[in-house]
Amino acid sequence: MSSPEQFDVVVVGGGPAGATAAHDLACRGHKVLLLDKAGRIKPCGGAIPPRLIRDFDIPPHLLKARVNSARMIAPSETAVDMPIKGGFVGMVDREEFDEWLRQRAADAGAVRVNGLFVRITRDDNTGAIVHYETKDVAGSACSARARIVIGADGALSSVGRQEVSGADRMKFVFAYHEIVETPQADPEMAKRCEIYYQGKLSPDFYAWIFPHGDTMSVGVGSANKGFSLRSSVKSLRATTGLDRARSIRREGAPIPLKPLKRWDNGADVILAGDAAGVVAPASGEGIYYAMLGARLSGDAADEFLQTGDARALQTARKRFMKAHGRVFWILGIMQYFWYRNDKRRERFVSICRDPDVQRLTWESYMNKELVRTDVMAHVRIFFKDLAHLFRLVSP
Repeated sequence: MSSPEQFDVVVVGGGPAGATAAHDLACRGHKVLLLDKAGRIKPCGGAIPPRLIRDFDIPPHLLKARVNSARMIAPSETAVDMPIKGGFVGMVDREEFDEWLRQRAADAGAVRVNGLFVRITRDDNTGAIVHYETKDVAGSACSARARIVIGADGALSSVGRQEVSGADRMKFVFAYHEIVETPQADPEMAKRCEIYYQGKLSPDFYAWIFPHGDTMSVGVGSANKGFSLRSSVKSLRATTGLDRARSIRREGAPIPLKPLKRWDNGADVILAGDAAGVVAPASGEGIYYAMLGARLSGDAADEFLQTGDARALQTARKRFMKAHGRVFWILGIMQYFWYRNDKRRERFVSICRDPDVQRLTWESYMNKELVRTDVMAHVRIFFKDLAHLFRLVSP
């Protein structure tokens, strides 16, 4: 058996997180292997904020739509529109978006391999040996040696479960969506996200219709294993007239809603993206956080490669939580309180009528920072939340 080829970094998983880490490290001159199983598309609404577009140099042609409002639909079917003033939310199709990111990593020098991760072993030599199976070369079993391995292989990360303490206990929701053709009769649907806070569609999360230009994502999430996601999407399509639209593809996957307490094994493995649990509670937003987390994991890996000090790997999670831990905490509280039953969902949608809520929500989302300057607006929202929570006002 031939000796494993030597790499500085092996990245397992080619979604936005893995492709970003591979690109950044290849740009820094490291020898990178990007290992990804072809044909896997994550169920995702595809929303990306302007901050992501700027920070990661996303070209305009990848934006399938530019959304200028969100419509929140309560259990009573009451709809509240939240217009975006002075901005937009970009919508991408993950099939095209992820492939573009992988190809960008390859153009930067990363070696792309279509393969399935099997396990990591170690011997007396330096680095971890990544074993994988591939049809790209003669013989299915292959291996590569790496000084550092980045696990970006999703919520059920095989790398994480083998190497990082606590990764096997990650909590997540199940997500399922169907990509359908966009009806020509309602051009406004191509500019608006629709979010359904209804227990009949999801007992603990929400359902959505997100535009992708010529197509739409119709999906739902839930942590209730006995709840039928497919039946929910079928019902949503029927009530919105999208049951007559042609179905293009169907996808499902678990999505984590809480960052792991540890992202590295203290030696030669670090996680990124869904494998690290960086999907926002309440909203389920993951693309920006996956790419940012991967960039931070890549920075930590680069420092490790330069210094040999494995303590550098801890900096990725510390930096991420310093920047976004408070947001995740607030969103987690929101999900716990407002998604528990339809009475609270009704009140949550009612709160979304408030101009302060709309402005601060969009400003925080677009720029990925809590808006700290308008103290009185935060105070007003706090007391309005309490009033709705304790039913002191009608929804």
